Amino acid sequence: MKQGIQVVGLYVRDQDEALAFYVDKLGFRVHTDVRNGPYRWLTVQHPEQPEFQLGLFKPGPPVHDAASAQALSELVAKGAMPPLVLAVDDCRAAYQRLSARGVEFNQPPVERYGAVDAGFRDPSGNGWKMIEAGPARQPEQAA
Repeated sequence: MKQGIQVVGLYVRDQDEALAFYVDKLGFRVHTDVRNGPYRWLTVQHPEQPEFQLGLFKPGPPVHDAASAQALSELVAKGAMPPLVLAVDDCRAAYQRLSARGVEFNQPPVERYGAVDAGFRDPSGNGWKMIEAGPARQPEQAA
């Protein structure tokens, strides 16, 4: 039996705004965009990882009542949700490329813990870490 994670969702305040950010600025592609009444199932995927989808979902019916949707939207806007991680080969080059596309970084590339990372948020407030992994480290050998 084969199984795996196919979609991970993010809450966004406006699906069209989120779609423009993820496609135009980050370079993702639309995978699925369908509606059932007011509900919209919208997913994007990174071109180098087509088996994985990122869902861009607006809190609200039929999943949430109005009070829950409002609370979730406020938490996302404050940056309270766990950050996502975008792995890159060269963090500084990716920072330059994405900055030129209009991505606003709240942390420029910093070298720490054997890697280089930078941080940004999407228009809804979801935090992202962009990380360039350092060279693979060998486990310490017992003496």
